[in-house]
Amino acid sequence: MTAALRLPLLRHVRASWIGQQLLVIALMTALVSLGLVLIFNQRPVPTLIYTGSITVFCSLFVQSTKLLMTRLVNRRLSPEERASKGDWPGWPLMLLSLLLGTVVGYSCGIVVGNWITGFTASGLHNSSLRHAMTVMLISLIPGLGLTFYFLARGRLAAAEALAQTAQRQAAEHQLRLLESQLEPHMLFNTLANLRVLISLDPARAQTMLDQLIAFLRATLSASRVGIGGSHSLREEFARLQDYLALMQVRMGARLRPVFELPDELAALPIPPLLLQPLVENAIKHGLEPSIEGGELRISARLQAGQLLLAVQDSGVGLGHLSARDGSDFGEARSTGFGETRSTGFGLHQVRERLTTRYGASASLSLEATPGSGTLATISLPQP
Repeated sequence: MTAALRLPLLRHVRASWIGQQLLVIALMTALVSLGLVLIFNQRPVPTLIYTGSITVFCSLFVQSTKLLMTRLVNRRLSPEERASKGDWPGWPLMLLSLLLGTVVGYSCGIVVGNWITGFTASGLHNSSLRHAMTVMLISLIPGLGLTFYFLARGRLAAAEALAQTAQRQAAEHQLRLLESQLEPHMLFNTLANLRVLISLDPARAQTMLDQLIAFLRATLSASRVGIGGSHSLREEFARLQDYLALMQVRMGARLRPVFELPDELAALPIPPLLLQPLVENAIKHGLEPSIEGGELRISARLQAGQLLLAVQDSGVGLGHLSARDGSDFGEARSTGFGETRSTGFGLHQVRERLTTRYGASASLSLEATPGSGTLATISLPQP
């Protein structure tokens, strides 16, 4: 994983760590103050003031010294090594940071406590050696414990964040793989149609070939830009219009496309080539088997916070497909994905892309329409 991906994660971990530090400082101040009051019968308010002041300054100077040590050490490392190492200088320098930070922090805390309370408590510089060593030992023990605690928590949080990013990257790679399979699938279907037309009408086949060349120039480069990302509904509908113009060369008046895209929805982002497999299935399994062909309606609308994309044909319907393939299409319809041996690839690709990108918040349904024909509907979440 690159440093560019790690750095935002480490910033998130650092922000969480700062919040934990503040909580621990408050808890430690309360516990130490309570202990001093109960054991040595000290007055609660001055004790709380001195303990809080010393704790805050010790933590401030220890962490500042640690960051300075880390920055000096990391100067010899590459950006990726610095990102993986984080804010940890190593135990020798960490112990030195604890010692220096505790000495300076305790002295500053005493000065601030004297200023707030008006008392004249002695600091390390004007105490006996025995008293100074005792104070340092007592102060370093919780510092070491907190260092172990935050080191373990920081590494665990960073590992969890990196694992989540790895999962997202795996999902993105899977999405790119699924989307990269759609273009050759569409191309093979178109070439199969062209092969049939060559034997029936060579002149129209030549026209269809010219149209195919123009279609590929206009769409393949544009769709590859969107692989793994999004493009607008307007662009998706434009690609479908190009494809259906190509199919009309073969089917003529038997194919009657209708597009319904409200202006307010045209700029909404969707995955590229999302509707293409549904349109191909509608032509192959609904309209082509019908002698008179039929209407192919592609529409978009908003409903209850969901973007509904529909591909509806007036062809032979699901019953014809089920009987022809010997498959139980009714069961497939009840699952929301009408997958059979003929339609499996396209619908499987759509389903996998929706699951990978949106999880359970997106769906694909396939149902028969009254009379004849099939309606495929994709539901996408909207912000």
